[in-house]
Amino acid sequence: MLPNRMQLSRQTEEQLKKLKGYTGITPNVAARLAFFRSVESGFRYSPERDNKKLDGLLVLDKITWLGETTQITELVLKMFYAELNHTDLIKAWAAHVDDGVASIRNHRSINELTRFL
Repeated sequence: MLPNRMQLSRQTEEQLKKLKGYTGITPNVAARLAFFRSVESGFRYSPERDNKKLDGLLVLDKITWLGETTQITELVLKMFYAELNHTDLIKAWAAHVDDGVASIRNHRSINELTRFL
């Protein structure tokens, strides 16, 4: 369902890189955490309100971005956004990562982040 190559916005990518500097968690693992934090918080993507460009420089394959969460991530996206086309599903994933990273980006250590989660 999601393409083999995916990217985020530059802003989200920078936040993930900063988080890596603080905690050591790689951007792809942090993106997984952010996605599910966003889903749990009740955030829902709306194509009408979306104006972010997926212009990040970190273009990774789907398996690297999603890892062992690939199937569940795609199922969650399909469950919430059955009406969206292929391109909008990618944007929905990126929007969830962007929303979720806001709640985890300011943690300064791995211990602080794990206590939060």
